[in-house]
Amino acid sequence: MYLYNSASHRKEVFKPNNPKLITMYTCGPTVYHYAHIGNLRSYIMEDILEKYLRYLGYNVKRVMNITDVGHLTSDADTGEDKMLKGARREHKSVMEIAKFYTDAFFEDCKDLNIKRPDVVEPATNCIDEYIKIIDKLVHTGYAYLAGGNVYFDTSKLKQYYVFNDFSKEDLQTGVREGVGEDKNKKNTNDFVLWFTKSKFENQALKWDSPWGVGYPGWHIECSGIAIKHCGEYLDIHCGGIDNAFPHHTNEIAQSESYLQHHWCNYWMHVYHLNTPEGKMSKSTGEFLTISLLKDKGYDPISYRFFCLQSHYRKALLFTWKNLDNAAQTYSKLVNRIALIQNDGKLDEQAYAKFAENFHSALDNDLNTSSAITCLYDVLKADINGATKIALIDNFDTVLGLKLIEKSEDIKAKSKSLKAKISTSDFEIVSEEGEENPEVEKLLLERQAAKKEKNFARADEIRNHLSEIGIEVTDVPKGVHWCRK
Repeated sequence: MYLYNSASHRKEVFKPNNPKLITMYTCGPTVYHYAHIGNLRSYIMEDILEKYLRYLGYNVKRVMNITDVGHLTSDADTGEDKMLKGARREHKSVMEIAKFYTDAFFEDCKDLNIKRPDVVEPATNCIDEYIKIIDKLVHTGYAYLAGGNVYFDTSKLKQYYVFNDFSKEDLQTGVREGVGEDKNKKNTNDFVLWFTKSKFENQALKWDSPWGVGYPGWHIECSGIAIKHCGEYLDIHCGGIDNAFPHHTNEIAQSESYLQHHWCNYWMHVYHLNTPEGKMSKSTGEFLTISLLKDKGYDPISYRFFCLQSHYRKALLFTWKNLDNAAQTYSKLVNRIALIQNDGKLDEQAYAKFAENFHSALDNDLNTSSAITCLYDVLKADINGATKIALIDNFDTVLGLKLIEKSEDIKAKSKSLKAKISTSDFEIVSEEGEENPEVEKLLLERQAAKKEKNFARADEIRNHLSEIGIEVTDVPKGVHWCRK
């Protein structure tokens, strides 16, 4: 498997530190508000990566943080804590805000069929880990005290900028604005490891430390949590492209200075979901959430499908028209699968051939678009239904589109409605006087789909009949059919 490594700026063969256990860390949400669908694109792609690793037979330990303290509204480590901002907005305590939006985030993940990570760690649980790391950095000369705070000294590094192949627009952090100058810093790029009460007297959450009562900086949280749960050597670190700088850059700086060796082998960054107005964020334009999509009648899985149609290292343009197209395509796909008769024995040779094509697509830096093409190749193939169903079910353990489950739901609804259709009210006539129970069954299913206003399924049934040489003509109170 090849993955594009943002740290080396090229695709590399994936070689784990320990083949028996892959360690994977993904930056979690700052739980001061709902996640917008741009945030969730990253979690969808990280879910694909984890599921594909498991599909390949690896044992995976995936760790994710919950930022419930310390994420400031400025790239300069100044300004208001985002959690405190959320608490003031809703007249609740910081921990009430954290609990509510953590639960909301995982509800969104459930709707999108995103697997919950093996370890989910709130930042507030690991204060001792941060203090231990910071204390060592101070004693080894990588950190200094100034103005009541502890800063990391970037001048001590041979190389600070690691992810330097991105454009300025790629690295913009739209959820953090108001960049200002911190005169306590020795160097422009130095960043805060620990804040004290001398600077943030109104901070809601504070802890004792060797440097005074205060709280951790945002960047130290991910290093502390990752090292605590994954050890000193990390296989894969994931996140959105706007985390590459400064967040992931600072993680590498402090982690490797603390550990005194190379820390993480592969860095995966998911690119932005854009609107016609620019990068999606909580502070500009319509606040697009999974709840909003559901309110508008969209199945959240159709948004997952929308994301998988594009490569994760390409910016994706969101418009309602683009989402409509994806939703319609997904609906047609599920309806097409619902028409497959699960008959015959598994064709092992054909199964192996199509599975190899699917592997090749995802082995090429998680090319989900090509993987979906493999799915359509199976549908078009001249193989029996049992083999098609087995392959679709196999592919969907990675794609997570609930294809079999959704198709079975459609068949169950169709069967229920079909039973209510009176043959005296709906006449099926063969122009050649032929009796064909299979064709009549499909025509009844088509009528049931039309009654349910599932026109995508009705069209798929008609197309399927056409493919097997049956021409259908709708007439008042029924349908006529004949062979072409």
